[in-house]
Amino acid sequence: MTKEKGGLMEVFTLFFKLGVIGFGGPAAHIALMEEEVVNKRKWMSREHFLDLMGATNLIPGPNSTEMTMHCGHERAGIPGLFVAGFSFIFPAVLITAGLAWFYEQYGQLPAVEPFIEGIKPAVLVVIVGAILKLGKKAVKNTTLGILGAIVLALALLGVNEIAALLIAGVAGALFFYFRDRPKGGLGSLLPLAILPSTSVAIAKVSTTKIFLTFLKVGAVLYGSGYVLFAYLDAELVAKGWLSTQQLMDAIAVGQFTPGPVLSTSTFVGYQLGGWAGAAAATFGMFLPSFLFVWILNPLIPKMRSSALLRGFLDSVNVAAVAVMVSVLVNMTTSSLTDWKAIAIAGMTTAFFFGFKRLSSMWLIVFGAAAGFLLSLI
Repeated sequence: MTKEKGGLMEVFTLFFKLGVIGFGGPAAHIALMEEEVVNKRKWMSREHFLDLMGATNLIPGPNSTEMTMHCGHERAGIPGLFVAGFSFIFPAVLITAGLAWFYEQYGQLPAVEPFIEGIKPAVLVVIVGAILKLGKKAVKNTTLGILGAIVLALALLGVNEIAALLIAGVAGALFFYFRDRPKGGLGSLLPLAILPSTSVAIAKVSTTKIFLTFLKVGAVLYGSGYVLFAYLDAELVAKGWLSTQQLMDAIAVGQFTPGPVLSTSTFVGYQLGGWAGAAAATFGMFLPSFLFVWILNPLIPKMRSSALLRGFLDSVNVAAVAVMVSVLVNMTTSSLTDWKAIAIAGMTTAFFFGFKRLSSMWLIVFGAAAGFLLSLI
């Protein structure tokens, strides 16, 4: 990991760019970050990036957004953590707020489907590139390879990804610890701080209640933003704040805008309380992630110094890559459903891995343009 520290403007510029082009969900975001901070800028080693990724999978909140915070912290300290997270979130929040206003005014969302259908197959290629590089570093030995294969099988069978990561981490930690038999004890087990869930009595929708409700969701939401629907259904629809259709429209906005899927909170907050509600929901949703990463980041290098926790990290890292593979498989089966998508995937694969090797940003731009043009046929 490089010891050189950069300026906050450098951090802001990079993660704002990723927030603008970051289509495709957490796996795609991680792939884009890996290319930028490890390959291009060499802010850290691939092993340390994997450690951050593995640890982030075990705490609540949006994984890819928390990874931006980790990367910002590595480059520019604690201020970099906040700047990176804010700059990555901001484009999605801005776009989502605009769509929320449009939805309220016209009762429907603008037609962007052709562009998104072109971006999806391009994103698949970016994810493949990241998996190949991260997997090569994560699979350090045969045991970790077997562990990764088991986690992949469990993920494809529908086992909860957090449970699979934890099982892999504990099993790997014990195996490597007892295999290597270090002279010292088990070492200090550093706890991963988790904010308690706060029960909020909801009598009417107010800015304060919106903030507290989304703070609660942000503090207990595990995995990717794709499980957000179940949380918000229980918190909003069941209590009569939104209809099911309104919530589905809000989730759709989070899916087809760049950046974190949890920008859905901005859309919902606007529906509930206007601009003040949008700000309260957004702040409440993302605040826990900033706090979690602030606490966790300094602990990760210390975990490497413990024999037991080192095995845990290695095992969780390979499990996290396996989960990325399972996400890729699911995205591939749902995205490559016609000849247009297959054609875009083929062309972007040739550009990305071929002699021209376009960057991820241009792949996404190309995919969007190709999706629009092919929709005219």
